[in-house]
Order: sequence, then C-alpha cells, then structure tokens
Amino acid sequence: MNRIVACINKRKMEIDSNTKVGSLAVSPTNNSGITYIGALVNNDVVSLSYPLTVNSDITFLTMADANGWRIYRRSLCFLLAKAALDVFPGSKLTVEHSFGLGLYCRFRQKPRGKEGINARDLRKIEKRMHDLVTKNLQIERKKISYMDAVRQFADSDQQDKLNLLKYRNPPRIVVYECDGFTDLAHAPLASSTAMLTPFKLIPYKPGFVLHLADKTNPDVIPPFEDQPGLFRIYQEHKQWGKILGVSYTGKLNEIIFKGEIETFIRTAEALHEKKLSNIADLISSKHKDIKIILIAGPSSSGKTTFAKRLTTHLMVNGLKPVTLSTDDYFLGEDKNPLGPDGKPDFEHIEAVDLKQFNKDLLNLIKGKEIDVPRFNFEKKKREYYGEKMSIGSENLIIIEGIHGLNPRLTQMIPQKNKFKIYISALTQLCLDSHNRISTTDNRLMRRLIRDFKFRAHSALSTLRLWPSVRSGEKTWIFPYQNEADATFNSALDYELAVLKPYVEPLLMQVKPSDPEYAEARRLSGFLMNFIGTSDIAVPSNSILREYIGGSTFKY
Repeated sequence: MNRIVACINKRKMEIDSNTKVGSLAVSPTNNSGITYIGALVNNDVVSLSYPLTVNSDITFLTMADANGWRIYRRSLCFLLAKAALDVFPGSKLTVEHSFGLGLYCRFRQKPRGKEGINARDLRKIEKRMHDLVTKNLQIERKKISYMDAVRQFADSDQQDKLNLLKYRNPPRIVVYECDGFTDLAHAPLASSTAMLTPFKLIPYKPGFVLHLADKTNPDVIPPFEDQPGLFRIYQEHKQWGKILGVSYTGKLNEIIFKGEIETFIRTAEALHEKKLSNIADLISSKHKDIKIILIAGPSSSGKTTFAKRLTTHLMVNGLKPVTLSTDDYFLGEDKNPLGPDGKPDFEHIEAVDLKQFNKDLLNLIKGKEIDVPRFNFEKKKREYYGEKMSIGSENLIIIEGIHGLNPRLTQMIPQKNKFKIYISALTQLCLDSHNRISTTDNRLMRRLIRDFKFRAHSALSTLRLWPSVRSGEKTWIFPYQNEADATFNSALDYELAVLKPYVEPLLMQVKPSDPEYAEARRLSGFLMNFIGTSDIAVPSNSILREYIGGSTFKY
C-alpha cells in the first residue's frame, strides 16, 4: 500500500494512502470542547470521511470556523430534508433563504397540496431530527453513475435535481446518503448525524425557520429575532420569480440553452424599473415633508447605481435631487476611532463628523446655504474649496453610504424630513429544493469582478479582505435594516450566468498554497451548476453594469 505524509499542527506522520482524515484527530473535539465537523486538507474543505491520497497539510474545523459553520448549516438542511420525508412521505420541503442566523423553509405535505405546516406537525419533524442525531447515523459521500443518479431522482420525483443534471454530463455524480435518503453533493457535509446540534424549528407562516447557532457561540441557540422587513423583500422577489417562471438554477440553464435569455433579462430588468418607479412615486407623494433620502446596504448591493437611477425617476416626477457624501465629513485619521486591532476603524460611525454633518443638514432644510467639504484622501483631511450648496422646495438631498439607516447619522433631523431605503441583493434562486444560493456569494462575486476591473485588486486580495467587510456589515448595516421606509432588492435572477465567465478566471488565480483557496474552490464548484451567458443583452443602466462595466453612469 502507498504511504503518504500528513502534517497536523506542524507534526508530520507517515500514513497509509486512503486513510480517512477524521481518524487522525487525537480527540473528537478541540481544546474548547467543540466537536470537529470537517477539515481543511491543503486548504480545501472536506468531510472527516475524506480519504487522503496525497501528502496533506491538515487543519480540523469546528462550527466556530467559517468553513466549519457552513458544513454545519448544509448538513442540517440535509438532516431536515431526510426527517421531513421520514415523517411525511411524499412531502415537499424547500430551503429558500437566510433568515438571521437561520434559514426560512416552505413545506407541503403533498407535492401539489396546500402550502404550510402547523406547530404540531413541525414538532414531529423536529423530534425526528433529534432522533436521527441520537442514532449517530453515518452520512456517506458516494460516487454513483450518471444514469443511476438520474434514475434515483426520477423515482423520487425530484425534478429540480434532474434539471440540474440535464445540463451536466460527468460519468459519475457525487451524492450523500444516510439511512436510505440520497441528495446531490454540492459541498462537504458532516460525516455523522451526531455532529448536528444544536438547532430549532420555529413556525413562521406560511413556513418555518430552521434556527441555528452562531459560530461565535456554537453550543447555544440564541433567541430568535424577527426580521419582517427582510422577509418582505424575499417574498416580493419570490413573486418576481413566479412571474419570470424561474426558481431553480436548472430552469435558468434551460432558458439559456433554448436561446431565450434576452427576453428573460429584459423582464427581470423591467421588474427593477417598476420597483424604482414605485419608490420614486412614494417619495414624491410626500416631498413637502421629505428633504433627505438615505440609502444604505451592504457591500456590492448596488447602492450607487440605485441612487443614480432613483435620481432619474425623481426628476421625471418634477423633483431635483442633489447629493451629499458622508465620506466628505470624515474626521481624518488623527481623530478616527480605533478598532480592536488598534488601527483606525474607518467603517465606525464616529469616523464621520456627526455634529457638523447634522448641522449642515439642518441648515439646508431651513433654506440656508452651507460650505460643502471635500475629503482629501491623499492628505487624509477635510478641506473646503468655496463650494456652496442650498436647496429649494423642489430639491431632495440623496445620501448614500453604509450608515444611512443608523439613527445616529441624522439624529438632529426630524423624522418626517427623512426617507430611508435599504438595498440588498437577496436572490430567490436556489440550486435545488434543499440547497439555497447564498446572497452573500452573489455580492462577493460582484465585488471580485469590480475590484479586478476597476480597482486593480486581485481575487486573492478581495477574498482576503471579505471577512473584515462582512464583520463591518454585521456591526453597522444589518442591525438597522428594519429602520427602512422602503426596500429594494438589487438581485437579478440571470446575473450569476452573466457573472460566471468573468469570475471563473479570477478564481483560478487563487492557488492551493493560499489560505483563501478554500473559498475560491467553493465558489468555483458552485458556478459549475450554471451555464454561462453573454452580457450583451444587459442594459447599460443595469445595476449589474456597476460591476462588469459598460454602464451609462459615471462612478
């Protein structure tokens, strides 16, 4: 038998080829008592049942690691799907979208029956999940022939998975199996049901929420926090999905294959245009009171293009928007608050001169003229060049930035004078019924392309910075999304097919020697589910043009 070298915590050992990586763990838990749920092998995320066949650097993962937490979340979706079928044979479960720490799910006891589930039946499914955890059943990764996979999913009436396979032709398909239940393998799962705790199922009409632990405290299920505004965004976009006739990736691939993508793109963009018009009409109906429009959202959600398109719609309604940038009110590095690492935290709200910003806004609302500052990023200080600003009855001030929904940013401005808009990119598209598409991945791929094309940043540098960006969003954006008077979902159901040809070559530049390789490989594997398509039909004013280029707007 061949021998290979495994390295764990700089300790090298010689082992037999095909040794399962989990067998090399000295203990099933780390020093904090948190269970290992997967591993990094040469910076690639794998299950603990993964057989080692080459010399390998190994790091074991727990739920406290970002990659380990993804394994936990995906595996619980697998466990939920099995439990639902065990309790209600022939039922239809759909894992739709993120909901705080958890995932919102829809359920039908019969494939074409009424949607919904009562609390008693939900408890039955939850109990079955706990029973499966107690039984410590193996979740096995297997390769089966393409034809066997097609037969299995046809026999179980899983059309969404058949549609995915329809536009792929590998000789073998990777699946996960557990006690008679089979699902497509999109990414590594836990090797045993015993690892899949804690969790909770919470009724949320018409479906329910699979509520999960936070990776910062993986042994505890935190209190459930309702997010009605976010839920409305998803439900609206789900209705758009019904209009477009696409809920799963396989259907999008079919549209591209049949040469119908241009019509699909036009319809998706028209839905955006209609929503923008509705928001502009709502603002215009209250323009006697509204003087300030605040636009906020996470990175690469399309805030800038949205603001420009909203300006056009407001002008159609006879209004004259002007812009004011919070960046120009930065205090400067010497007065900037520091982060936990002792370095200036430029995303902190107190990086903005809140007192001067509010004073200028109040003066503008009162009809007074102000001196407009410009922040000199080279000298890292605010400067004045004699530029003046004042507004009349037909003017509105548009302010776009990460702190737009934070009450502290405009704490001196009367509520009636403000209109707050939250922008995000919350795709309603799913790979299949049990495997959702992360909205964060949607934004990350937008940013990978934009950073490379317009900021000379490599994919590696963008991936390296992304955890810090996400941390800032959780602190300064997401807690205030319920403050919004209106929401706009910038996701476009066709965009991943358009982004694919742009982002795949960038991801290929990240190598196994890079710690970020796990993320690059995960995204590359995800994109394999899509047929790529040209951007020729994407309108020049589309939000997507902010990232791929060719926009009619200047940035």
